Amino acid sequence: MGRPSVLLISTDQQRWDCLPSAGNRQVVAPTLARLASESADFQRWFIQNPLCMPSRVSMLTGRYPSSLGITHMGVPVPEDLQTLPAIFERAGYETANLGKLHFLPHANRDHRRLHPSYGFDQVEISDEPGVYEDAYRAWVRRRDPSQLDRLSVGLPPAAHTWYRTLGLPDMVPHPAGEEPREDFDGPTPFPGDDGFTHTAYVADRTIEYLHSRRGREPFFCIAGFYSPHAPWVVPQRYLDLYDREALSGDPVQARARHGYLAMISEVDRHLAGILEALQETGLAESTLVVFTSDHGEWLGDGGRWGKGHPADDAVSRVPFLVCGPDVRPQRVEEMGEAVDLAPTLLELAGLPVPPELQGRSWAPRLLGRASGGVRDSALTEFRGWKTLRTDRFRYVVHQDGREYLWPAESSCLPSEDLSGQEPGALAEMRRLLLLRMIENEQPLERTWPY
Repeated sequence: MGRPSVLLISTDQQRWDCLPSAGNRQVVAPTLARLASESADFQRWFIQNPLCMPSRVSMLTGRYPSSLGITHMGVPVPEDLQTLPAIFERAGYETANLGKLHFLPHANRDHRRLHPSYGFDQVEISDEPGVYEDAYRAWVRRRDPSQLDRLSVGLPPAAHTWYRTLGLPDMVPHPAGEEPREDFDGPTPFPGDDGFTHTAYVADRTIEYLHSRRGREPFFCIAGFYSPHAPWVVPQRYLDLYDREALSGDPVQARARHGYLAMISEVDRHLAGILEALQETGLAESTLVVFTSDHGEWLGDGGRWGKGHPADDAVSRVPFLVCGPDVRPQRVEEMGEAVDLAPTLLELAGLPVPPELQGRSWAPRLLGRASGGVRDSALTEFRGWKTLRTDRFRYVVHQDGREYLWPAESSCLPSEDLSGQEPGALAEMRRLLLLRMIENEQPLERTWPY
């Protein structure tokens, strides 16, 4: 067999514990359950930033946000930045991104304009479901223009402010009206036909892409799903899979979980079609399939919604499944980081790993050639603070000197702070974080001693 192809399936804002293989008995996701049984299933995989843009660019460059200078939202990714698809492209791979990428701020730009390639040969970007004139709406316009008025999940608040400040017209009708949306109101049935959701769009374009690659390998393709990111707009058939009264949490939290889990079920349904296409095209035996997400979601835990500080497990811990040629199905309990994705895939593909990548390759473990853990801690960074997660604790330090120490798997509420009770543990976490900072330094290469 030649070099394997790579299909990277990325959801948005999916917690680690919302997979059947993570012990979640409420989520209806049989395809993900089957995929996990055939994969290296990482139980403790952590992202490097708790928000979309910096997390995604970190994952797709194999570098920490601090080394990229992208530690918060709204920073456009430089067009000349070396990305994983660019490395694959130079090695002769065809590369594509279908759906969400979020390398540019989306609220203050015209989505009809050409998007930077970032190493992708084929770029079909839709970062929000139906709220801008983009590749998703163009796909629907080709198939059934009557569905266009039913697509938008509501204008993001930042886009509303941008349009109003500059006096720009909003070119897209929004079923819920022109006011900015509220993301955490609970589930809303998708008003259009089920086959025209954003999830259906990403799956359809991915399946078409796979059929176009038959006999034309290798390829590197990202299928960028928006679900289960709020607002939770999803076809009624997936809401009907759940009994809201049986879901955990108070009534507000149960409503949110209803929509969130239903969106995962919709992705699961379309994931089945993607995996079937791999079989039909004969690509399954030569394709590495990766399933992951950019970060998690509090989903009402501790009264919080969305993601951010202090990046506790609900936010920083995400699913990570890898299956494909020679990958040994296994349950991996050791810690991994999203920066490890790039070197792992490059080594599995038999390609050299550039020295500037800061992640560590799991390829030997996945191929059964080595055992043991790769990391004893996971680092997450943001502008003005960093957090380190070990087996026992999560440590957070701010630029003004504030420190917090929590039990590793806690919800990190103020009442649980142990920094005043565990001075020895606090000192050890400081030491570990300092060692990680030194390890991550990347001075420019010298060409001679002097």
